[in-house]
Amino acid sequence: MKQIQIYDTTLRDGSQMHGISFSVADKLKIVHILDDLGVSYIEGGWPGANPKDIEFFEQAAKLKLKNAKLTAFGSTRRADTQNCKDDIILAALLKANTQVITIVGKTWDLHVTDALRTTLDNNLLMISDSIKYLKSEGREIIFDAEHFFDAYINNPNYALEVIKTAFEDGAETIILCDTNGGTLPETVFSITEEVLKQIPDIKLGIHAHNDGFLAVANSLASIRAGAIQVQGTINGYGERCGNADLISVIANLELKMPNFKALPEGHLGKLSETSHLISEIANLNLSGQHPFVGRFAFTHKGGLHASAMQRNKLTYEHIDPDLVGNKSRIIVSEQAGVSNILDFAKNQDINLGSGDEANKIAKQLLAEIKEKEHEGYQFEQAGASLELLFLKKTDQRLKFFEVIDFKVFASADSCAEATVQVRVGDKILHTASLGVGPGHALDNALRKALINYYEVIENFKLTDFKVRVVDSHSGTAAKTRVNAEMDNRGRKWNTVGLHENIIQATFIAITECIEYGLYINKISSKY
Repeated sequence: MKQIQIYDTTLRDGSQMHGISFSVADKLKIVHILDDLGVSYIEGGWPGANPKDIEFFEQAAKLKLKNAKLTAFGSTRRADTQNCKDDIILAALLKANTQVITIVGKTWDLHVTDALRTTLDNNLLMISDSIKYLKSEGREIIFDAEHFFDAYINNPNYALEVIKTAFEDGAETIILCDTNGGTLPETVFSITEEVLKQIPDIKLGIHAHNDGFLAVANSLASIRAGAIQVQGTINGYGERCGNADLISVIANLELKMPNFKALPEGHLGKLSETSHLISEIANLNLSGQHPFVGRFAFTHKGGLHASAMQRNKLTYEHIDPDLVGNKSRIIVSEQAGVSNILDFAKNQDINLGSGDEANKIAKQLLAEIKEKEHEGYQFEQAGASLELLFLKKTDQRLKFFEVIDFKVFASADSCAEATVQVRVGDKILHTASLGVGPGHALDNALRKALINYYEVIENFKLTDFKVRVVDSHSGTAAKTRVNAEMDNRGRKWNTVGLHENIIQATFIAITECIEYGLYINKISSKY
């Protein structure tokens, strides 16, 4: 087994993504998450670049990490600095007080002459001086060879001379960077292989950007060619189109490439949790289709797929999702078959009967669901409404309350006011409440009516609310679909309401949210 070093640069490259701004506290949390996952290196940022990174390294110096080495990132000495001790960039790197320092240097002659505006020989001296100086201070040095693949294609002799200089002057690992993200995997493989032939004892890594949507493929290609380190970010965060997604890199290395190891034993199952935790901190919704860890990565919608999955999961899943901390899901929609219905009922512990009776009820449910979705319902994101439909069909739906009537009053210069009449047992209750809008007022009024009978409602929080016009060609008379999400101490559920009247659709979704919350609370209390 060949151990591959996982070098995470979420805190620097990831923070360069549009829409991400990590606080110092955020960065410290991410360090703990990554260390717990078991990565080899965590790049903390560029010390001295901004006050946030300065404070981060001051705080990070107090951390006791179990698996990872914290790394500071910066560039070589400046072209106009002759003495490394006088260079402010190198001074800041040392002040960060990390065991490892990663410095980036130019390998493409175009960048040396046009961006740095210096000579090719002076660029080599900048690299050599910086590495020797930082090594003399007792640090492990990683050298990022910026734009290496473009550099090698345009001037292979100089590109090789750059990394040979870094290697001979003490850099432990040389990272070949596809900085523009446009190189193809076969090119990455052949160039990595050629570098190892030219400099046999060198230790190489890969740092791929995703501009050609090939960062993961390029990372794996370089590893197959002999690289021992892969740099990237969690979920592929990064500037422009992002960086290599370490989630997919790690999963492929561990599960698809049997001669390689990326994480400590038993840590692969933490991938999904790591991905979701960091997406929460970044305040970005993780795509449901994100490979390996997305909510829908192992979700099956088609009836043919669900039927095959019941016989053998290998038919439509390339790995066991449990290995990466995910799980299989079979959902019910107009694309479903009887197998989807039976599987959903089994997972939700809903008794459809047995044998022919179960199949008969499943077919009836399937027909009803398809008709409702034709009308505009959508149950993929409304599992609670779907479960209530199953319970009603099988006479297992508990009657916590019955809505008799409701009214909403709204004006341009005041809050909305809602009144609700509900029956609980043999009691008829009439309540009124204000809200910032009709939905909020209805939610408040319904809760007010029920709270004395069901105290748990106090813990129900409406956490998401979406409205969509289904058939816009009907203008203002179009049907409206409302999706609502509710939370009870971390457990979430979703419902859907559909009606030509947006207020009615809203009230259906909210009412079913509260009803389902009461149902699962009742079921849970039995155990």
